[in-house]
Amino acid sequence: MNDKKLMNHAADNIRILAASMVEKAKSGHPGGAMGGADFINVLFSEFLVYDPADPFWTGRDRFFLDPGHMSPMLYAGLALRGFFSMDDLKQFRQWGSITPGHPELDVAHGIENSSGPLGQGHAIAAGAAVAEKFLEARLGKTVMQHKIYAYISDGAVEEEISQGVGRIAGNLGLNNLIMFYDSNEIQLSTEVDVVMKEDTAMKYRAWNWNVLTINGNDPDEIREALKKANAETERPTIIIGKTIMGKGALKDDGSSYEHNLKTHGAPLGGDAYRNTIKHLGGDPDDPFVIFPDVQKLYAERREDLKKIVAERRAAEAEWRKANPDKAVLMDEWFSGKAPKVDWSKAVQKEGSATRAASSVCLGVLAEQVPNMICASADLSNSDKTDGFLKKTHALVKGDFTGAFFQAGVSELTMADMCIGMMLHGGVIAAMGTFFVFSDYMKPAVRLAALMQVPVKFVWTHDAFRVGEDGPTHEPVEQEAQIRLMEKLQNHAGKDSVRVFRPADADETTVCWQMAMENTETPTALIFSRQGIAKLPAGNDYEMARKGAYIVAGSDENPDVILVASGSEVSTLEAGTEALRKDGIKVRVVSAPSEGLFRRQSAEYQESVLPANVKKFGMTAGLPVTLEGLVGIGPNSRIYGMKSFGFSAPYKVLDEKLGYTGENVYKQVKDFLKK
Repeated sequence: MNDKKLMNHAADNIRILAASMVEKAKSGHPGGAMGGADFINVLFSEFLVYDPADPFWTGRDRFFLDPGHMSPMLYAGLALRGFFSMDDLKQFRQWGSITPGHPELDVAHGIENSSGPLGQGHAIAAGAAVAEKFLEARLGKTVMQHKIYAYISDGAVEEEISQGVGRIAGNLGLNNLIMFYDSNEIQLSTEVDVVMKEDTAMKYRAWNWNVLTINGNDPDEIREALKKANAETERPTIIIGKTIMGKGALKDDGSSYEHNLKTHGAPLGGDAYRNTIKHLGGDPDDPFVIFPDVQKLYAERREDLKKIVAERRAAEAEWRKANPDKAVLMDEWFSGKAPKVDWSKAVQKEGSATRAASSVCLGVLAEQVPNMICASADLSNSDKTDGFLKKTHALVKGDFTGAFFQAGVSELTMADMCIGMMLHGGVIAAMGTFFVFSDYMKPAVRLAALMQVPVKFVWTHDAFRVGEDGPTHEPVEQEAQIRLMEKLQNHAGKDSVRVFRPADADETTVCWQMAMENTETPTALIFSRQGIAKLPAGNDYEMARKGAYIVAGSDENPDVILVASGSEVSTLEAGTEALRKDGIKVRVVSAPSEGLFRRQSAEYQESVLPANVKKFGMTAGLPVTLEGLVGIGPNSRIYGMKSFGFSAPYKVLDEKLGYTGENVYKQVKDFLKK
């Protein structure tokens, strides 16, 4: 056990670095970082197990920061561990810096997740805890004995996602999840009791959590709480640390600046900054320094870690000798490579709904991809993720040998937890719900895109054909939203998200193949509720890999090209017979993925959608959904939704809203006259 005076000095060192980063950048949040420094110091210098020589070691403990505005605290703590230099800290929030304003995924520098929107970070941590349990059930305790630590704030507790995490983690008994709640009672614009007076401890106890309440600025109390949390065998642990916002801060006149709203989201500034740094034992003219005794503290921890890691790696080597088959699986699973799947086993029924076709694919994956977890937000029998469930069983407390995650009605929590599973490593995650409920998941979809996490989003009931459920359940604008994200690129120059909306059952199989092969970005798979007629005979479904391809009427000089995705492709095809009888040369193009199509050569794109040919598009969403393919102008027309839907059987809606072969004929004839 380290001397309390030394631990306080080390925490003050973190406070100095955090406040100085914000001061130099003239932007940031010093107060929370200063209040949380004590916990970070105890965790990093005494408890967190990692390999200083290999930040990617699979056996490491993982730390997930939820309040991204407290990045100065994380960067300062990681600097003491040797992951950042003083020059890195000086570049906080600057162009090209590896210390951005909110932490971005960077395992090489000790950062396990991008964090920012409050609540998502601790949901990601809960997902990582599920992954560790899942892998332990398959590989054993020797290689899966690490802990998942999370750090949350008052804001994260207030965010609705905290209810999902609390309920699910407690229900699953994730005793490997240890969460510190920085309860400083200060927010950006108010004190916490203005907006929240609930008994947080009682709430988490009701969710079956081990609840410990401590002085979050006392290293001795923090240490004892972490010991108890590590010894817990049945429940996740929340350590409610009563901390002081802006701990150690002084005003311009030298009076206390602690527990002050103003320290939350702005630099201390002027004499307040200088007084604070002096008060904490630093030099305001040269604040970017690690104190010698603190350097020694962390150097000694690194030596201890070398011994701990050496022992665990030796145990793993023995395990590998005794379990060569499992060792091969472990290496395959953590490689991040796409799994090998025999897709010939996916035998599709002609004319089925694409959600049913997806169910067939998921059944194949359940049998052939042993490290895959599939989830559903209480809709498995409707979104047809039950195709996966039928080949396994649900994850439950005390039994993680199953592979299906029943998340309950909690779409955002489910999505973030699936992201966390994949960030942990060794697991492939997919999740399902109705497409209209993708609205709940948007923040997680965005984070997955930013972090390049290749989770699989399964969205069914893709259009107004939900029918009797009415407009509240009928997606109209949702495809346009996800297609907009498809047009963005991430920092690596990859599509931020890959989107597929297949035209029939067999195209669904190819889309699932591409989803599983995609190890670089998230994939959205959008499926129909209703049955869809099979594309014309002789169609080469492998061409779907190009994002858009000709499925009928491959005339070299067509008069008009009809373009759609999903069930509208067969609707277009239904109108072509009458058009051809009138002597009109028609080409039909299925475009399941505009993003993938735009990555093809210019020659291929021109061969499918030549610029000088008139194009007619049909979409069950907003017309803008197809503008990138059909274009805008006199040679382009898109038939799409201009209002929300109506409640009626889907065939009635097709008729009333004009999604029929007869209306395709009428619309195209009118279009060609102009």
